[in-house]
Amino acid sequence: MRLCTLRLQVRRTWTVELRPQQGKTVLYCALCAPRGHALAASAARPAVLAHLAHHARRDVLPPHLRTCQCHERGCRWHPRHRGCAGPVLLVLARERGGRLWRLADVCAACAGATPGSAIVPDTAITSTPGRLDAGPGSAGAKRVRLPGGAAPADRVRDMLSYLAAALPPDVNAEGRLLALQCALRSNTSGQVHLPTGLLHGMRLARTLAPWDELEDARWLRRLPHPTKQTRHRTTAAQLLDATVLTQEPARHDRHQAADWALRAVSQPRLRTLPAADRLTALVLAAHHSPAPGRTSMEADHLTRTCGLDRNALAAALDRLAAVNAVGAWTFEPVTEDVTWDPPRKSLPL
Repeated sequence: MRLCTLRLQVRRTWTVELRPQQGKTVLYCALCAPRGHALAASAARPAVLAHLAHHARRDVLPPHLRTCQCHERGCRWHPRHRGCAGPVLLVLARERGGRLWRLADVCAACAGATPGSAIVPDTAITSTPGRLDAGPGSAGAKRVRLPGGAAPADRVRDMLSYLAAALPPDVNAEGRLLALQCALRSNTSGQVHLPTGLLHGMRLARTLAPWDELEDARWLRRLPHPTKQTRHRTTAAQLLDATVLTQEPARHDRHQAADWALRAVSQPRLRTLPAADRLTALVLAAHHSPAPGRTSMEADHLTRTCGLDRNALAAALDRLAAVNAVGAWTFEPVTEDVTWDPPRKSLPL
């Protein structure tokens, strides 16, 4: 008698394509209507993320059954590397200048080698079997705190990686720091209320340029002022890109990560530095290895997360080393990794 095992046929790769047609943009998904959906050009990016989020919430699979979809397709999504390794993550990738978007289960090694990719933060939500299609804030989505969850630094690292793909490349460091706080502090409806004191602490209250950048990118929309929530020196906004593709962890855990990021960029030695340097310091802190010794990060991933080219990144790292925010740093030409030492006398965050 031949033994056989049944394998759940649950799709864990979803791809959508944006095609310009007769003055409009059409979203095509192989799993949905073959004629596509017409979109306004300004709403294309939020529509792509929301569409992929719908598929990810519907096609749920237990973690122990998830496999690297890149490996199953011959690892053709990236240049050659050392091989599959690490946990299976949910990864967002953008190709062809933003015309093709893919969300898939990918191992950590393939995710790091895939150009234009970002890790989507892990979900800590339980959903009842009959309500897997419920959207954020609906009655079918229940946010719960899980014991032993990810550390705040890990949540910040994942969110920074997500924003590297979700935001246009021309959004500057101030806009990225603001987007990080908005994403981590938003409620289940995608609304966020940031106190003016918090913005002052991040040196983001002096100008409206970061808000304007995020509005131009159709990532958020500022709410009218004053409202009931904004009477006490608070800026309110509605996030437009579904915040994250899968529903996020409990709000308390996300607020802890937001507070960690705020302390990381508000250290006395960083206060006089430009926003690009403070963002770079935050990225390095979020990726810092707890093991003693040097920490390494792929140079392309670091530049993409910081929104800098390699020359600007090198200048930022030199300034951080000058104020002892990091120790000595080097670029490894063989592995194309940036490696850095911890500061000579670390201050707790």
